[in-house]
Amino acid sequence: MKKYAMETSVGIFVLAGLLCVAYLTVKLGKLEVFSSDGYQVTARFKDVTGLKSGAYVEMAGVRIGRVAGIGLDPVDHSALVTLTLDKDVRLTDDTIASIKTSGLIGDKFIKISPGGSDDPLRPGGMIVETESSVDLGDLIGKYVFGGVK
Repeated sequence: MKKYAMETSVGIFVLAGLLCVAYLTVKLGKLEVFSSDGYQVTARFKDVTGLKSGAYVEMAGVRIGRVAGIGLDPVDHSALVTLTLDKDVRLTDDTIASIKTSGLIGDKFIKISPGGSDDPLRPGGMIVETESSVDLGDLIGKYVFGGVK
């Protein structure tokens, strides 16, 4: 009888450990097991160098969503970035989306700056005012070779 109690307690301990590992894998991998409530909008950028799917979307330093996908527009060869925003966040049609870097060489994220219009941006809408990322390598190359004055 004592043997079965020991095996049962070890089994429960192992199961608890596996559940903890699974939880940490999901949290650290930035995965979403259950789809979050929200809506999607699209932003058109000239260059999205360094931006990845799953990157954060922030407004006033608060995370309000994630980058759901990045694609190429076959017509004008610009980058189309699909953003999934929290359902309680409302944007206007003159919202500005910028690609920023957290820290000096950190990850890229989208910064949303609210506009002054009263017209809302509907789910599935397009953010047309965008600022592409600044490539540090290009800036250094221009400085070294005399392109910056």
